[in-house]
Amino acid sequence: MTVKPEGTPIWADASFPDIEAAKSFYGDVLGWTFGESSPEYGNYTQAFSDGKAVAAVVPPMPGQEAMSQWCLYLATTDVAAAAGRIRDNGGQLLMEPMQVGDFGSMCLASDPGGTVFGVWQPGTHAGFEAPVEQPGAYCWAEIFTRTPEKSDTFFPTVFSFTSQQMEDGQMDFRLYNTTEGTVLGRMKMTDDFPPEVPPFVNVYFNVANCDDAVATATKLGAVLRYGPMDSPFGRFAGLGDPQGAHFSVIDTTTTAGGPPTTTDIS
Repeated sequence: MTVKPEGTPIWADASFPDIEAAKSFYGDVLGWTFGESSPEYGNYTQAFSDGKAVAAVVPPMPGQEAMSQWCLYLATTDVAAAAGRIRDNGGQLLMEPMQVGDFGSMCLASDPGGTVFGVWQPGTHAGFEAPVEQPGAYCWAEIFTRTPEKSDTFFPTVFSFTSQQMEDGQMDFRLYNTTEGTVLGRMKMTDDFPPEVPPFVNVYFNVANCDDAVATATKLGAVLRYGPMDSPFGRFAGLGDPQGAHFSVIDTTTTAGGPPTTTDIS
């Protein structure tokens, strides 16, 4: 098994009050198929693209039915040590480190600004199986926060990221890097986001055609948050699914413009 650098995105899942509706929606929009539910793990259900594991859906835990939300898990080789660094740097543990059968170990946490994320130490479940360029696969993620200075201190310290600030007068955007390359973005939330929207990790899934994916999603009850728009990395759009979970779609084969100018922070 290839060991991923600390902090590399390794898995994503989301809780939905109506699991069958979520499976139908993401099946139509992203072409996902689904495996059997695992009653011993809260009916956790993996999603597949062309037979390769890409994500999972699960019913909410009791008391957490109010909001659907995608959760991105960051890789670690020692979940207990990662949990300790999270605590030591002002984060909050929402779920203490726990073993999940022989699949691996995990914890759930939030950064000092309230952005929720997971940490995963692989066992037999090594995380994403599909390459990022495959339609339906996880492709990219960005931390959306109103307190970027908190995230910019917390994540590089906990996961030993280096950082680059994008030189763009229209938005406050930063890149987090491991020794193997860029793994996450951090976007400052503007007033375009209603105050009741909490900070979140925006997960991108690859699609063959962004406009077609948006048309299908909105026809099925999704809300278009922004886009579709072109970028040097692909044509993308932000959506809220019918149960309220934020996510984005991107066609990485359709690009426009040159790479952005960045400044090394650390």
